[in-house]
Amino acid sequence: MTQLRTGRRRYYDIFSRYYDAFIRLHSRQDEDDTRDFLVAAAHLEQKTMPRILDICCGTGSVILTFKERCPQSVAIGYDFSHGMLQRAAEKNVTGRVLFVEGDAALLPFPADSFDAVTCSHALYELKGETRQLALQEMKRVVRSDGYVLLMEHEVPRHPVIKLLFYVRMLSMGAQDAREFVTGGVEPYRKVFSRVTLSHSRTGRSKLLSCQP
Repeated sequence: MTQLRTGRRRYYDIFSRYYDAFIRLHSRQDEDDTRDFLVAAAHLEQKTMPRILDICCGTGSVILTFKERCPQSVAIGYDFSHGMLQRAAEKNVTGRVLFVEGDAALLPFPADSFDAVTCSHALYELKGETRQLALQEMKRVVRSDGYVLLMEHEVPRHPVIKLLFYVRMLSMGAQDAREFVTGGVEPYRKVFSRVTLSHSRTGRSKLLSCQP
């Protein structure tokens, strides 16, 4: 693992202590809305025992919501930060969600393993090559009739918040993050055969539904 990658992991290990409070402050009332929106987009109603993988799961809020809404599912949260996964395990009071530590660009799962693969508000933080490898891995592990669901922030309209938004992206080291976030569906069509774009009810998040 590179020194930069190790440094980023340490950053997230430390940030994990404050992550949920930060999300509550940042998202305000949008948090539950976006998770329900994500669950509905997975189209799991007709699956008897759907398999769900949440990549860059952080403290586990998204995958825990999937498990709550789809109790019959096999739900796995995946992240490279040990600290984030520790917080996720603390919230996993029933023990029914499996959390795995690893690299998004090298998933330890067989091909065609999942009905839904999700990544919520995290993909834009990866560097270009790592991000492309992660997308290819998501495509590999999702089933042919499944969905890769990528939720990202909309660019804020308020000038000050918009500036801070771009500063944060640049601080993560992703030089092409702006193009990726504002480029609509085009960056994803290089990987997936079909991509559709929708927006959360509050307009603060966008969802790309990708099929292999």
